[in-house]
Amino acid sequence: MSQIEKLTPEQEALIPVYREKWLKIALSTERIDRGKAAQAVKEIYKHINLNEPEIIFCASPYAALIHSYHKLSEQLCQELWVDFLSQIYEQLKPELLTYLLNEARGRLSGQINTIGWQLDKQIGETLDTELVLNCLKTEALAVDSCAFDYCISVLQCHHNQREWSNYVFLVQSCGWIFLYKKACIICDRPIHIRFDNQNRLHAEGEPAIEFADGYSLYSYHGVTLPEKYGKIHPQQWQAQWLLTETNAELRRVLIQGIGYSRICQDLQAIELDNWDGYTLLRIDNDFIDIEPILLLKMTCPSTGFIHVLRVPPNMLSAREAIRWVNWGLEPDDFIIET
Repeated sequence: MSQIEKLTPEQEALIPVYREKWLKIALSTERIDRGKAAQAVKEIYKHINLNEPEIIFCASPYAALIHSYHKLSEQLCQELWVDFLSQIYEQLKPELLTYLLNEARGRLSGQINTIGWQLDKQIGETLDTELVLNCLKTEALAVDSCAFDYCISVLQCHHNQREWSNYVFLVQSCGWIFLYKKACIICDRPIHIRFDNQNRLHAEGEPAIEFADGYSLYSYHGVTLPEKYGKIHPQQWQAQWLLTETNAELRRVLIQGIGYSRICQDLQAIELDNWDGYTLLRIDNDFIDIEPILLLKMTCPSTGFIHVLRVPPNMLSAREAIRWVNWGLEPDDFIIET
């Protein structure tokens, strides 16, 4: 059998179509059909020559992990679809297969893997991380499914139709799945998934990922937040929290959300110097940052709008800070030009 070495321009143009198709499947927030989900799982067990398992439904991965503590059977994830995938691999040159997988992952994996990674991290902090890593995450399967679907539908790769149908049926019908020899736990999908304009998990004052049983994950532009911050809108975050927050990444997020203007006001920044409407300020507190925070406060003379920008800690005057902000341009020259 000859291997496919390269794509035609027409075939290349279809790659985004399949990416969008599987992204929609992967990020679905529709409730699962329990009958279809159970049937999809039963087909898996039949494929690897096991008896039908006890089917257990849970509303979230966290609830499934709680239940999994009572299951001691061997995980089966590694046994799934090996024969099927090898059929596809054999028909494409390795370089082309790598290209197609990368093309599929380029658009999909950023959003999808972020979901899996952040849920893994949060659940693993309170439960067994190993159990989370071993579960079958159907939204992650959708990433490679995109490439396989393209190979089958566009490149006409030979395959086992029944196995492929079972694979697609599984991804479309289930949320996360915990597979054991005698039992299978099927999670429902989230009821909400929220992103920012850069496809990072993000929500303000509400969960970025929310399940029907109340289990939620809060995130601010891709950074996982504890509930005490996430459930409050950033406009209501308090600068005083910076004095007790020990996690550097969370301090950075709090600073970003609160803004330097409010931080200056609430934490009573010290004035070091001023020049023509510009003020150099300093906040001294080891809890906020490892070095003093120097800020340049700028007031627009026409609108009165106040803007605050952080500058390097070695600035000695407002003029020097202005020069740094304006890429070396002297303040007098800047005023003339503007």
